[in-house]
Amino acid sequence: MQNKIIKLLIVDDSAIDRQVISKLLSKYQNIKVIGTAVDPYFARDKIVKLKPDIITLDINMPKMDGLAFLERLMKYYPMPVVVFSSFTPKESDIALKAMDLGAMEVVCKPGAEDNIQNVYKELAKAIQSAGSTRINKYEGASRPAASNYKQDKTGIISNQTGNKVIAVGASTGGTVAIDALLSAMPVNSPGIAIVQHMPEKFTASFAERLNERSQIAIREARDNDCLAPGVALVAPGNHHMILKQGIGGYLVKIIDGPSVHYQRPSVDVLFQSAAENAGPNAIGVLLTGMGSDGAQGLLEMHQNGAYTIAQDEKTSVVFGMPKIAIKLKAVDKVAPLPEIPGHIFATLNK
Repeated sequence: MQNKIIKLLIVDDSAIDRQVISKLLSKYQNIKVIGTAVDPYFARDKIVKLKPDIITLDINMPKMDGLAFLERLMKYYPMPVVVFSSFTPKESDIALKAMDLGAMEVVCKPGAEDNIQNVYKELAKAIQSAGSTRINKYEGASRPAASNYKQDKTGIISNQTGNKVIAVGASTGGTVAIDALLSAMPVNSPGIAIVQHMPEKFTASFAERLNERSQIAIREARDNDCLAPGVALVAPGNHHMILKQGIGGYLVKIIDGPSVHYQRPSVDVLFQSAAENAGPNAIGVLLTGMGSDGAQGLLEMHQNGAYTIAQDEKTSVVFGMPKIAIKLKAVDKVAPLPEIPGHIFATLNK
């Protein structure tokens, strides 16, 4: 991946931002800026003419906003997109919508208190990762909302679930996949720990949105939160989350530490803690995502007696993380997204 020259098109209405993005990314030898566009209409023509590997996309633009352009692009010409825009906490829903529509990554433009070099290093990393990624055209051509998935809601969890726990990991495409999964879980489901690769500004809003659509209680995790039945906890952005055995159940710890697979939170960190502290009482679910995060951790869960599930290629936006887990022989069941809740129900009712 690092040796491939990634052809980048910058879509941004600010001339200053286009200049700065081009200048600061030029020091990365494997990123080549092949053009810029002031709005989506210019971008459409340049995509056809220049055939970039990836584009960076500002959301706030004239003539057509970035979300409308992203939706059309992923429908008619699916390709890797990194959203690079200014977001306030009140605009978290816009960032989440971009992820739902198929943005590979969302990176926030630097504010007054941010280190500019660190932000552009994060942007370069996102471009390098996404620029060599193949989008599943089945999903890219028509990316349904989570509510449109016909989930198996006939499953009933009849057994006591206090000693059980479900660990879920996802990256690109995960906002829709996690929403679809959790909306099918009944109120007496085991506690669910979730890692979704996402900047820290957005995880609280993501959890709130999930909570509005589900029967279970969902919130952003806090240190020492109890992972009780009927509760799902989302790892806060820029922090790892690990599972621990508590008094009469499980709890989560929110920790710092280096990025794993360039990610914090990392799915591997969560899964490895589930393997160690829950063993055969855990179910591991690895959903759509770019890269390899979660594959090794799922293998450790599998080796420690957990039941492990991976989303299949057809329903994954990016079949990266699940594919590597399957190659490692870490997966008990490969399933389309709508069928995953049913496999969880069947496992819990054994």
